[in-house]
Amino acid sequence: MRQQTCSICLAKMKQGGGHAIFTAECSHSFHFHCITSNVKHGNQICPVCRAKWKEIPLQAPNLEPLPNRGSINAVGWPQHDALMTVVRRLPPRRDLNRRHIVPLLQAPEPSVFDDDESVDLQPVFTDKSSGNRNAADHNSARIEIKAYPEVSAASRSKSYDNFTVLVNLKAGATTIGQDLRRNQASSPQLSQTSRAPVDLVTVLDISGSMAGTKLALLKRAMGFVIQNLGPNDRLSVIAFSSTASRLFPLRRMSDTGRKLALQAVNSLVANGGTNIAEGLRKGAKVMEDRREKNPVASIILLSDGQDTYTVSGSGCSQSHPNYQLLLPSSIHGGDTAGFKIPVHSFGFGADHDASSMHSISEISGGTFSFIETEAIIQDAFAQCIGGLLSVVVQELQVGVECVHPSIHLGSLKVGSYPSRVMADGRTGFIDVGDLYADEERDFLVSINVPAEPSRNQTSLIKVRCVYKDPLTKELATLKTEEVRLERPEISGEGTLSIEVDRQQNRLQAAAAMSRARTAAEQGDLAGAVSILENCQRVLSETMSAKSHDRLCIALDAELKEMQERMASRHVYEASGRAYILSGLSSHSWQRATARGDSTDGSSLIQAYQTPSMTEMLTRSHASLLGSPSAQRLVQPLWPFESQPNPR
Repeated sequence: MRQQTCSICLAKMKQGGGHAIFTAECSHSFHFHCITSNVKHGNQICPVCRAKWKEIPLQAPNLEPLPNRGSINAVGWPQHDALMTVVRRLPPRRDLNRRHIVPLLQAPEPSVFDDDESVDLQPVFTDKSSGNRNAADHNSARIEIKAYPEVSAASRSKSYDNFTVLVNLKAGATTIGQDLRRNQASSPQLSQTSRAPVDLVTVLDISGSMAGTKLALLKRAMGFVIQNLGPNDRLSVIAFSSTASRLFPLRRMSDTGRKLALQAVNSLVANGGTNIAEGLRKGAKVMEDRREKNPVASIILLSDGQDTYTVSGSGCSQSHPNYQLLLPSSIHGGDTAGFKIPVHSFGFGADHDASSMHSISEISGGTFSFIETEAIIQDAFAQCIGGLLSVVVQELQVGVECVHPSIHLGSLKVGSYPSRVMADGRTGFIDVGDLYADEERDFLVSINVPAEPSRNQTSLIKVRCVYKDPLTKELATLKTEEVRLERPEISGEGTLSIEVDRQQNRLQAAAAMSRARTAAEQGDLAGAVSILENCQRVLSETMSAKSHDRLCIALDAELKEMQERMASRHVYEASGRAYILSGLSSHSWQRATARGDSTDGSSLIQAYQTPSMTEMLTRSHASLLGSPSAQRLVQPLWPFESQPNPR
C-alpha cells in the first residue's frame, strides 16, 4: 500500500495522525496547515502539478447548529443517532456560501473491491413438518398472464393485416406491506423472511454545488435508506466530485453496519467538480469485484450538475454527445445481450443534465427521476427502494408463438424492453428482467389474421413466460391457453376491447411526448406544444376516454402539464426537459418515477406505483412530517387509494 507524503513538508500523512488532510481537485494531498499557509496570500496553484484550483482551502469555523424550528427526530430515531447529528449540524446557507469545508482523507482504497461482507445464505420457504422447500406453491403465485384480442369476434370473411393482441403480465404480491405496518412502531427494518435481499450501491454527487441544504437533505435521505434496509441487504456508498472514492464498502445493514454507514454518510463534504463517469466506474467496480452476490442488485445515481470531465472533454459534438461514455462496459454491456445491473438515476434541481441522466438509466435498464424540489429527495429514494425491496420475479422472458399456420408476427410494442422476432416471423421474445411485487407489464403484439370461411374460431397466439425465482433460484415456466378469435357467419365484428384501447392510448401518448421533446430540442416549442395538443384531441375521441377511464384522464393531465413546461425556452430548460424525460422513462419501462414536485393525484407518477412503493412513501412521510420545518418543505403525496388505477 502506497504511503502518502505531504509535498510541502515531506512528512508522512495518515488518518488519525493528529493533522487534518486536504485533498485538492487535482487529487494531490497535503497537510491542511501546510497548504493553508501556502495559499493564504491568494496562491491557487498546486505545488505539485501546477494546476490552477477553483476551490482553495481556508480555515473554517465550526459548524453552527440548525436553528430551533421544532423537533426533527423521526420514526423514533434516537437523538444521538449519527443521522440526527447530520441534520442538526446543517449550517445556514449564507455561511456555506462563504467558506470551504475540508474533507478528511479516507483510508486508502484497495485495488480490488473484494472485501464485501458475506451474505446470509439461510434457507427460505421450508415446510415446517418435513423441512422441504415448498417451491411449487411458492412459484404458483409469482406471475399471472392474460391476453386480450382487440375484438373478441370477427366475421369469417374478415381479414386483418394489423390485428392487435394485448399481453398483460402481473407479478404476485409480497408481504412487504404487512411487514412495514407491523414494524412501523418497533423495528425500522423490513422483515426479510419473504423477500429477496438486495445489493445496493449509491453513487452520490458531492460537488461544490451540493453544499448547504442540498447535501444535508441528501444525508437525511440516505439515512432513511439505511434505516429501511434489512440485515441481509448490503449497501456501498460511492462519493464523487472531481474524482470518486468508495466511502463505504459493501456491508450488510445489521445494527453495526447501519451505524457505520450513517457515520460514513455523515462525513460527506461538498467541493470540486462533477465527474459522473468516475463515480459510475467505482460503483460498477463494487458490483464486479464482490465475492458473493445477493439475488437483487442495483445502483442509485444522484447528481445536480453536468459531467465536466468525460462527455464535455471527450471531443464529442455538443449537439450529439455520446452519453454511453459515462457508463462502464459492465453496465451498458456493449453489444452483448443479457440482463444488466440497472442504474436508477436521480436528477437533482434545475441545473442537472437531464439528457445524460436519462441516457444512463435507459442504457442500463433503470429509471430516471426528476427531483425538482430539494425537499422531495427522500420521497424519491423511498419510492425507488420500495420497489427494489419487493422483487418477486427475475430474468423474466416472454415468448409469443403464432398458432395458425398463416399467421405471422408484425411488431412487438414493448417500450424500452429488448425484443426480437425470429426469422420465420412466427415467434418473438421480450426480455423483461425483474418485476416488483404487484407490478404489471402490458405489451401489444401485432399479427395478421386470415379470413376463415369454414371455421368457427381462429387460433391466434400462445404466450409463455420463463423466469427465475429470486429466493429459491429455481426456473419456472408458465403458459397460457391459446388466444382465439370467434368467427361467426354474420357480418360485422365484436366490440373493441377497452383493455387494448387503453394501452394503445398510453403508447400513443408516449410517442407524442417523444416527438414533442425532439421538436423542443430543435427549438420549435410551438410545434412541440401542437404535437401534445393534437394527441389530447385524438385521445379524447377514443372509447376509453368516453368511458372516463382513469388512465386516459391521467394521460390528458400529463400532456397538459408538459405543455405548460414548454411555455418558454427558459421554462423548458429549467424543468420541461427533465419532466418529459422522467415521464418517458416511466412509460417506456412501465415503472414509477419521481417527476418534478407534482403531487397531483391524477398524475401518472403514481399510476405505476405498487403497494410496496406506497408503503415506503408512507414511512417517508411519517419521518418527514414529524418535523414542523419539514412540513413547510414537503407536500404530502395522495394516498394510494386516491391514485388513478390503470386497470
